[in-house]
Amino acid sequence: MAQPTDPDPRATLRGGLPDRYLTPDDIAEIFEVPKETVYQWRKKRTGPPGFRIGKYVRYDPADVRIYVTECKAVGREAA
Repeated sequence: MAQPTDPDPRATLRGGLPDRYLTPDDIAEIFEVPKETVYQWRKKRTGPPGFRIGKYVRYDPADVRIYVTECKAVGREAA
């Protein structure tokens, strides 16, 4: 029997909100950037908003979707 593979985080966001918070690795994969870039975004407060649970950073998928929508709107205004 084939084992299920992890879903692509980008497909999860397109298809609806996942049932878990996203990790920095997920964010890096979604935006196809190095994980260090995700940490720099957080440090500079320029990327999707994250929050801490203990020592771990997590991202609410709803906040990530809002961030993407805002980026698209800014891109349209600049064009």
